Amino acid sequence: MGLPENNMLFGFEPKLTEEQREYVDSIFDNQLTIVNAKSGTGKTTLAVACAKLIGKPLVYIFAPVEEGKMGFRPGTQADKEEAYRQPLLDALLEINEVPAKVVYDEENMEGMKHGHVWVYPKSHVFARGTNIKDHTVIISESQNFTRGELKKVLTRIHDSCTVIIEGHTGQCDLADPRKSGFAPYIEHFRNKRYAQVIELTKNFRGRLAQDADELEW
Repeated sequence: MGLPENNMLFGFEPKLTEEQREYVDSIFDNQLTIVNAKSGTGKTTLAVACAKLIGKPLVYIFAPVEEGKMGFRPGTQADKEEAYRQPLLDALLEINEVPAKVVYDEENMEGMKHGHVWVYPKSHVFARGTNIKDHTVIISESQNFTRGELKKVLTRIHDSCTVIIEGHTGQCDLADPRKSGFAPYIEHFRNKRYAQVIELTKNFRGRLAQDADELEW
């Protein structure tokens, strides 16, 4: 099945590489898609585009790796989390969505009133004690989640959700990268019948970004 027939995916469909097409098709065909890909490969933009087509509210979950300092930063919670939301906001603009209208925050009551809001960015911290039903879930920069943090999120998700776990095993911001849960969960889910693991390799930002990403840590 995959991407619905004759759907242009907000203009991306004719330009999809074979890897990207497999990624998009997996999102529509599987409950869980895990994408291991460098920055600039389109993983977030395509995930958000697919979420819009699926039509369920989108929960975009990130790991604030500096969360211990967040309480001391000025501004609202959205202000403090802005850097972690930026890939989401960029992806929404790519599909001609206006973030100020469709992204929930405590000040966007107008968007809520008129039913425009469908995107809910959240730190993984929110997951404790909650249930996630009938949503599309994007877990962003998953290499920056510990095993425990990923487990906390994933065990809150019902089978009525479509889930995309995105990250890159070669770019971890944790103080101790060995604590990352991304690679272990790739292998844990690799052979599950409802899941597919995808890799994207082409960096669409250009040769400088591509060459920079090839430097080993």
